[in-house]
Amino acid sequence: MFRITKEFHFSASHQLTSLPPEHQCARLHGHNYVVEVELSAETLNEHGFVRDYHELAPLKRYIDETFDHRHLNDVLGHDRVTAECLAQHFYDWCKARLPETTAVRVSETAKTWAEYRP
Repeated sequence: MFRITKEFHFSASHQLTSLPPEHQCARLHGHNYVVEVELSAETLNEHGFVRDYHELAPLKRYIDETFDHRHLNDVLGHDRVTAECLAQHFYDWCKARLPETTAVRVSETAKTWAEYRP
């Protein structure tokens, strides 16, 4: 199995309103997010790629235009805007356009990652 990954970055705010008010994440706050997309294939295409990295440009545009410097609760239309939910959201978006997508990881801090891999 061949695997490639590409990393994307954006900054955004969110608020997890279902948490107790004293929880730090219940307050409005923001992160510098990292999104890592993984694509896999058993064989390489005629060019020797799983997928040409340039073909991931639509994901960069989607992130830049829809998520960067936005309030994620408004973007996704709910208050469960966790790294886990973002990973699943980006996975679903990618899988619909890039069938080789096998996982998406999202980081809110340098020490934390959430992954969605069905």
